[in-house]
Amino acid sequence: MNTSEPVATQSYDPPVSDALAAFMAQGWDRRLIKPARADVADFAARRRERIAALFPGKRLVIPAGGPPRRSGDQSHRFRPESDHLWLTGMGEPHSIVVVDASLPAGAVLLRLDGERRDTDEFWRSRTRGEFWNGRRLPHAVVEYMTGIPCQDLDDADAFLTSDVIVLRGVSAPLDRAVAASSADAELARALSDLRLVKDSFEIAELTQAIEITMRGFNDVVAEWSLVRAHGERWIEGTFERRARLEGNGVGYASIAAAGSHATTLHWIDNSGSVHDGQLVLMDMGVEANSLYTADITRTIPANGVFSDAQRAVYEIVERAQDAGMAAVRPGAKFRAFHHAATQVLAHGLSDLGLLPCSVDEALDPQSQVYRRWTLCGTGHMLGLDVHDCGSASFDVYPEGELSAGNVLTVEPGLYFQEDDLLVPPELRGVGVRIEDDLVVTVTGSVNLSAALPRTVSDIENWFASSRSS
Repeated sequence: MNTSEPVATQSYDPPVSDALAAFMAQGWDRRLIKPARADVADFAARRRERIAALFPGKRLVIPAGGPPRRSGDQSHRFRPESDHLWLTGMGEPHSIVVVDASLPAGAVLLRLDGERRDTDEFWRSRTRGEFWNGRRLPHAVVEYMTGIPCQDLDDADAFLTSDVIVLRGVSAPLDRAVAASSADAELARALSDLRLVKDSFEIAELTQAIEITMRGFNDVVAEWSLVRAHGERWIEGTFERRARLEGNGVGYASIAAAGSHATTLHWIDNSGSVHDGQLVLMDMGVEANSLYTADITRTIPANGVFSDAQRAVYEIVERAQDAGMAAVRPGAKFRAFHHAATQVLAHGLSDLGLLPCSVDEALDPQSQVYRRWTLCGTGHMLGLDVHDCGSASFDVYPEGELSAGNVLTVEPGLYFQEDDLLVPPELRGVGVRIEDDLVVTVTGSVNLSAALPRTVSDIENWFASSRSS
C-alpha cells in the first residue's frame, strides 16, 4: 500500500530553490514533553480485545480516513472514522489501527510520525505537512498516551496480509490495496453491535455533550431579540459559537427552521427570517472534544407564546414523547417507544379531524396513512455518530431489545406542509418536533436532557424569564 504522495507546490506558490530545500532540512529539535496517558486508553484496550475475540485468528484493519475535500484545493476539518476512534481513543488523519491477537500487544497503530525531517514533506505538503497542518506527536508519545505500539504508515504493507479484514469506505488507498471479502461487512456489523452498549467513559462524555448543548439552547433564547432581527442564521451562529467554545463543534448540521421551514425534516439552509406567529424548530447538538454528540430538538413560538392551534399540535407531540420515553427500558423492543409514540400521534390527528379513517385503520401496517404528517421514525441510537451504529445487525438494531447502556433519542413530530389542502389553514406550515436523549439503565431510563424546558408552560416561562433578565 503506497501511502506517500508527490510533494509539489501549487501554481500560486513561490518556486523552491535547492538552497532553500537544503536549508529547511537542517537544525530541528523534535523533543516534546510526554503527555499523560489518555483517560480512554484502558477502555479502548478492552474494546480491541472484544472485537478481536469475535474474529479469532484474523487481522482486522480499521482506518481513520483523511480530511474530505470541500472544493478546489480546500478540505473540510478532519473528523476521524468513529470505529477507529472507538478502538484507539485517538483519531489522526490517515492513521490505521491493526487489531490482531498474534501481535505482541494485540494491536499496532500505523501513523505519520512527528519525528521525521528526512523528506521535504513536512514543509511542502499541504495535506500532510506539519507546517501547513500543525505538529504531529512522535510515535513514542502516542504509544504512551494510548498503550498501542506505533509504526510508520509507510510500513503498512507488512501488515496487509492476504487474509486481513478491512473496514471499507473510509480509506480509498486501503480499499484499493486489499481485495474485498464478505468478512469486511461482518467487521462493520460487529463494530456497530459492540458500540451499541456504552461504557462509563462514553456515558460521561455524552452527558457532557448534552450539558453543553443545553447551554447552547439557552444562549439562543437569551439572544432572541437578535434572532428576531437576523433570522435563522443567528440561531445557527449563536449555538455553534457555544459548540466551538466548549466542544469540538456541532455533531451534525444544525437545523434552525422557522415557520414552514420546520416541515422540511432536514432543513439546514438556515437562511430564513423569524416572524411573529411562527413556530421555530431547532434541532442541534454539540460534539464534545471526545467526539461524542448530543441531539436535542425544541420547538418554540417566535413571540414567546403559543397560539391555540400551535398549542394543540405541540401538546399532541408532547404526549407522544411522554409515551415514547415511558416505553424505554431494558428488555423492551427497540421499536416499542416508536409504536407507543405513534399511537398517540394517530389519536391526536384523529382528534384534529385529519384522518380519513379510524385510528386502528390508520395504524394498520397496510395503511399507515397517519404518516402523511409524521414520516420519519421516532428515534435512533446516539453516540460517536448522531445516528449511531448504523451498520449493526438488523436483528440487533432496530429489531432487537434495549439493554442497559444504550443511549438513544426519542423525537416524535408532526409536520403540516404549507400546501397541504387536507389540513385547515391555521395548521399549514406548522412543524413541531421534541427530542431528548435518554440512557437506558438497569431499571428503566434517564432523560439526560430533562433540564431543558420542554412543556408548553415551561417554554413560555423560559422566554419570559430570559426577557426579564
